[in-house]
Amino acid sequence: MSLDQLNIGFLPLVDAALPILAQEHGFAEQEGLHLNFIRDVSWASVLDRLLYGQTDMAHMLAPLAIAATLGRGRPAKAVSVPFVLGLNGNAITVSLKLAAALAEPGLLGEPYSVGKRLKDEIARRATLGERVKFGVVHRYSSHNYKLRYWLSECGIAPDSDVDIVTIPPPFAADALASSEVDAICVGEPWNSVAVERGVGQIVLVTAQIWRRGVEKVLAMPADRLEGNRDLAERMVRALHRAAEHFVDQSNWDTNAALLARSQYLDGSPKLILRAISDQLLLASGTDPVHVPDFMFQYREAANFPWVSQAAWIYSQMLRWDHLDYNAADQTRAEQVFRPDVYRKALTGLNTPIPGANAKVEGGVSQLLGAGSSQGRLILGADPFFDHRVFDPTQLKKYLSALPNP
Repeated sequence: MSLDQLNIGFLPLVDAALPILAQEHGFAEQEGLHLNFIRDVSWASVLDRLLYGQTDMAHMLAPLAIAATLGRGRPAKAVSVPFVLGLNGNAITVSLKLAAALAEPGLLGEPYSVGKRLKDEIARRATLGERVKFGVVHRYSSHNYKLRYWLSECGIAPDSDVDIVTIPPPFAADALASSEVDAICVGEPWNSVAVERGVGQIVLVTAQIWRRGVEKVLAMPADRLEGNRDLAERMVRALHRAAEHFVDQSNWDTNAALLARSQYLDGSPKLILRAISDQLLLASGTDPVHVPDFMFQYREAANFPWVSQAAWIYSQMLRWDHLDYNAADQTRAEQVFRPDVYRKALTGLNTPIPGANAKVEGGVSQLLGAGSSQGRLILGADPFFDHRVFDPTQLKKYLSALPNP
């Protein structure tokens, strides 16, 4: 059988797992696809390759897909997201010097208490003419937005009280080791690399900031998707089967070894396995701890592209780019996420599919049965740490209620 060849752009991160596993375990071949992988070191390069036609699809930051569509930082080109590659999976790792002021070694901090201690440390350093510097992976990343969300709720002004700079994920631990930054917010395995090297301590994970926060996505040019919906739907099915395989504990060792290969993450199977199994070593010399839902996959329609998640990203883009609300831009941002493609691809398979395209984000406090067009869908708690909720139909009202330190 002749297979359709697809070039897939990615960065060496654990949340690139699903397309890699789809190829390695034959799920892509079952859909008549062969995936060729092109590894980069920065998100800017991944986006450039996608928009200039060097790749067909990409492992992508969800906010970057929306920024490209809206023309933030470059000429606008519409990007579509038919599948979410996972929720959360990032952490905030700080230098050992800063960690001593923020949290106990080997224990995750509580967001408000860590924030209060950080605020005190920022004030102390200001008296010495010093500033705390954070590294994030891209301006248009969930890392940047969740970090800022946490800082601002704790009374820290991200644009004036601290410095936030961009560092590609593979260089994040190096930047911490060289004291170029005091802290990083990055995906695995790069937090664990910093801990293993003895240059950092994990003090928070982004799942503590937003329990079900959208992270990486499968992105493709919108015109390519519209020109070949069947291709996109086959890819969605292959990724869906890879996600089911990913969450099966009996596959964890095998998958960690696959992802660690030189052509993929080129890293330690031990560190990758920790991320897959939600077991993180927070500080050198301590025991790994279980971090529930650190990297969330498959269950609760985790891979469904909720347009309400796209709308939340747009709200943060307005907030931190200091832009005025534009209803047409909200619609364009929401249209980047394509639940219609996901739904069409998986109809008839044994998997729950949400009946709606949007929901109130942060509004579920306990297990909740949700409307579905197929199967029985149960959603778990998805709170923001400040207990606010985000209704995409009330975006302006939501923004007006957020702190503005």
